[in-house]
Amino acid sequence: MLFTSLMHAIIFCGIQASGKSTFYKQRFFNSHVRISMDLLRTRHREHRLLLLCLETQARFAVDNTNPTIAERQRYIGPAKQAGYHVVGYFFQSSTQAALSRNKERPAAEQVPEKGIRGTRARLEVPTFAEGFDELHYVSMGPDGTFVVEPWQL
Repeated sequence: MLFTSLMHAIIFCGIQASGKSTFYKQRFFNSHVRISMDLLRTRHREHRLLLLCLETQARFAVDNTNPTIAERQRYIGPAKQAGYHVVGYFFQSSTQAALSRNKERPAAEQVPEKGIRGTRARLEVPTFAEGFDELHYVSMGPDGTFVVEPWQL
């Protein structure tokens, strides 16, 4: 995927085990800094990395669940203020499919079922009104590959 603007912020949104990290590795690993609570572990570290990306005009992808508008605003607001083109990817997955994929993960990487169900309950579908310049749906094809489709209003 090629972008014309240098300053791109990618924001993922979806429940755990819906493919976000795998998608990042396949599509953005060589072009965007990964901002992920799985790696950074604290909001302080995450915020420091976000600020560093904004200050240096680095491309970045936020690989978190980001289920609510409020949670997505911690990245969209600052990115828009810094002049970034903000792209959202909404990962569609049924709770059952995510629970199934979660069980295939190594035990140390599995998310408790309660966590997946809780994120699903809080999930707010993203909208352009939040500040996204582009939005895309991402789903898993029958062969396990990602299917990316333009946002349908």
